[in-house]
Amino acid sequence: MNKKPIILGAVVLVAAAALAAWYFNRQPADAHELVLYGNVDLRQVSLAFNGSERIGRLNVQEGDRVAAGQVLGELDTRTLELQIAQSEAQIAVQQQVLQKLKTGSRPEEIAQARAQVSAAQADAELARQQLERLQSIRQTTSGRAVSQQDLDAAQARQKTALAQLENVRKAQQLVVTGPRREDIAQAQAQLDVAVASLAVQKHQLDQAQLRAPINAVVRARLMEPGDMASPQRPVFTLAITHPKWVRAYVTEADLGRVKPGMAATLHTDSHPGQPLTGKVGYISSVAEFTPKTVQTEELRSSLVYEIRVLADDPEDRLRLGMPVTVRLALDGGNANANSNAANAGSKP
Repeated sequence: MNKKPIILGAVVLVAAAALAAWYFNRQPADAHELVLYGNVDLRQVSLAFNGSERIGRLNVQEGDRVAAGQVLGELDTRTLELQIAQSEAQIAVQQQVLQKLKTGSRPEEIAQARAQVSAAQADAELARQQLERLQSIRQTTSGRAVSQQDLDAAQARQKTALAQLENVRKAQQLVVTGPRREDIAQAQAQLDVAVASLAVQKHQLDQAQLRAPINAVVRARLMEPGDMASPQRPVFTLAITHPKWVRAYVTEADLGRVKPGMAATLHTDSHPGQPLTGKVGYISSVAEFTPKTVQTEELRSSLVYEIRVLADDPEDRLRLGMPVTVRLALDGGNANANSNAANAGSKP
């Protein structure tokens, strides 16, 4: 028996059934609706540590949701903590030096200076008396009892004692007056430098923690604990889940029918019958050739304009790159119908 006619007939029947299914299930064209095809897009953030050090700990994995300010990872900060302790000790020393200068001389130091002046005065008085005694003896003996050498030595001792007295008097004035304003200002400046250095180190310690800048989802974890971090090497890539938009392209013929703020419904293959709502948020002012990734009903090279449809996705259904069918309502009545359909589709 020849089986070729049977096989050929079966093929024809299958093709006819597929054609009939397509015919009855196809959506009729609606002059009040514009259908576009695009893909989900969202912003991403690459996070890297500001310092160059070993990574000590990472707290999140791919797919984790993170909140703004949450600590995602930390560097090994043992060396930095020791440096901070050293700076704090230096500040304590400098504070004591400054306080000593501001306080001035102690009463005991002033009393000591006065005692030294009194001793110098006594030495000067003794030297004066000895010189006068020698001069008197020389005069009464006509220079026979005291030599000129002894007289010169006594005069030298008096001058030395007077100079020493003047020296201790000046020292007493310095003790009573206290430190110079310039010395106090210098000590204050050195203290300020130490405090500023400590502030820098504490800022570096804070920067050793990698924090999320915004609510997002961890898309990629690119490094692990023990790796050497640097500002040029991202550790995490975060996907910002709000706002999300669908990047689609409209032909020049339909460009005049699309306006910012137009209502839209977004349909995905993963949630059939459950459309999301959205609105047109951006229309490009520059034409471009059809990208290879664009899905259009007319597969030909033509000039198109990019539009972005902002999506309302409270349940986080949309994923980066997901294909989406966008239906734009071209009048108010159809917009209400699409809104009602979206609300009905979102109900369980």
